[in-house]
Amino acid sequence: MTLVSIVQAIWAISAVGLIVLVLLHSPKGDGLGGLGGQAQLFTSTKSAETTLNRVTWTLTVLFIGLTIVLSAKWLA
Repeated sequence: MTLVSIVQAIWAISAVGLIVLVLLHSPKGDGLGGLGGQAQLFTSTKSAETTLNRVTWTLTVLFIGLTIVLSAKWLA
């Protein structure tokens, strides 16, 4: 595997993860996070929302950064 292939795989995984995390967000309730008791993993709804926001922002920065690197062809 080349470096470009590895970065593309990470980029694709971050895209799918970002889609899932955005779907888990809910402004007024548990959203899809309430399915399967996932919301019970956290001590409170506020900490769950804070953690979800941090992970979403991290994946967003990773996705945008890798998009710039791949589109500028800095690795090839």
